[in-house]
Amino acid sequence: MASTVALVSVFNKTGVIEFCQALRSANVSIISTGGTAKSLTDNKVENTQVADVTGFPEVLDGRVKTLHPKIHAGLLARMDLEHHRKDLKDHDINPIQLVAVNLYPFEDTVAKPDTTLEAALEMIDIGGVAMIRAAAKNFAHVVILVDPSDYGWVAERIKTGGVGAITLQERKELSLKAFLHTSHYDTAISQYLATGKAVPSGAVTRSYEQLFALKYGVNPHQAPATISKIKDTPFPFEVFNGTPGYINLLDALNAWQLVKELRQATGLPAAASFKHVSPAGAAVAVPLTEEEKEVYDLGAKSLTPVALAYLRARQADPMCSFGDFAAVSDVVDEETAQILKVEVSDGIIAPGFDEKALEILRQKKNGAYIVIKADPNYEAPDVEYREVYGVVFAQKRNNALITPEHITKQIISAKESGTFPPEAVRDLLVATITLKYTQSNSVGYALNGQMIGVGAGQQSRVDCVKLAGSKVRNWHLRFHPKVRGLPFKAGTKKVDKVNARVHFIENSLSPTDLELFTAPPSDDQKLSEKDKEEWLHSLKGKVSLSSDAFFPFRDSIDVGAVHGVKYVAQPGGSVQDENVVAAANEYGMIMGVTGVRLFHH
Repeated sequence: MASTVALVSVFNKTGVIEFCQALRSANVSIISTGGTAKSLTDNKVENTQVADVTGFPEVLDGRVKTLHPKIHAGLLARMDLEHHRKDLKDHDINPIQLVAVNLYPFEDTVAKPDTTLEAALEMIDIGGVAMIRAAAKNFAHVVILVDPSDYGWVAERIKTGGVGAITLQERKELSLKAFLHTSHYDTAISQYLATGKAVPSGAVTRSYEQLFALKYGVNPHQAPATISKIKDTPFPFEVFNGTPGYINLLDALNAWQLVKELRQATGLPAAASFKHVSPAGAAVAVPLTEEEKEVYDLGAKSLTPVALAYLRARQADPMCSFGDFAAVSDVVDEETAQILKVEVSDGIIAPGFDEKALEILRQKKNGAYIVIKADPNYEAPDVEYREVYGVVFAQKRNNALITPEHITKQIISAKESGTFPPEAVRDLLVATITLKYTQSNSVGYALNGQMIGVGAGQQSRVDCVKLAGSKVRNWHLRFHPKVRGLPFKAGTKKVDKVNARVHFIENSLSPTDLELFTAPPSDDQKLSEKDKEEWLHSLKGKVSLSSDAFFPFRDSIDVGAVHGVKYVAQPGGSVQDENVVAAANEYGMIMGVTGVRLFHH
């Protein structure tokens, strides 16, 4: 035989002919069994049947083929040990350096309703599992392949550098995949035998493939922590830069879904700014007014639609967006990267990155900025699972996609109030989709294609409306001439300006804040309560309000009216709907019922 020997024995023959042809072109000798040997021979791929190696024929209807010392000694020999090499030589055994094996389709067999116990037992692979485990245990000396998707890169590596070109780390990862494969297989068998039925009743088999370790979980004392994927399924993202943490990834995955759905619903580039698994802001690409450019500290920066969407999302609540995880629906360009470059942010997820943008982002935070590429074509499983305190929860994934029709199909306010104009439909879509990914209870205000107040995680709905309303007040008062005219010293950091403006609005300037000004605000330069109320009144009739669940009382509508609400979307279904609609009619609001509750926990 050649110096490199591969053992190939597969039930699923996807790609095996091409793989073995590549091995032979690299002068790799192939041992094969049964149906695999026939397929190779039929396709003129030279191979040696296992019986010719062992000197022992297949027996017991093929139940015993590879369970022989000449096979397993070849798999388990440590070639770094002299006495192992001597044993092989004394017994005329060739070492085996590569194994490609997959197993009888047990799960497919028992899924058929007419499968008998006898038929199921015949589909329990013995020799294949033994070879996989032997090779996986000895991964330092044997490359184990159980997944046809690995054939291509392994064959290329062997053609250019031999089997030794496959690194120890790669061998270890292939070994892990192999043990996960046999673990999943054994679990399926045990669950079938436990039920005695062709289709396991009430049994759920889920196998995971660990991809990488995290520094810790939610808190530093919650270690170890890892990220895994569902075995034999795609993974939804790729880390391009940095080391994401547990909360970073929760933010990224929720934020990505939000912007992807906003893009789909509005047709506009979308962005979100996440903190602690809720959005501080979200927006779509609606052009800025001159006042917004000034208040948002745009300066001389140019804006593409993607950059515009993120700037709006970030400026919904810049204090809460400090240290955010960003998401955008479109490829990140240089202009978007320049916006992010000067902001305090932990990372970004997007479907792609321009070369220049990636270069800028990789330099941020001394090279530690997290850059994640989302797979825009990934489809999540229909059922999702969560484990809490030893209890496993399962539910259908919330795959309800909010569309303009959800907003407009059922207007329940008085006819004289009118219907939703296009800008209101857009803003209500932004608000409603944002709430789908906000910790409940949640309520959100939107204007000009961006959230201007998000109230998350409150037990009382009216408290959500008040909390989000306080953010609306701060957002709108940033446009007041007295706030825009604050005399900051040259060189004041952007984040310090953000905080000082909010403190000024809330009448809570600290000595540290006052040091940022060339002169402290005089009494007539300060915002009086009258100034605030008059300025807030200028919002009347412009703002959209959405809720993740019905309004249980009219008080939420009363609070919304104070903050300029004209347009409302909510699921409906409360016993108090009549009173809530009456309140909306009193204020001349237009209210639509979406019919979809969007709790998020």
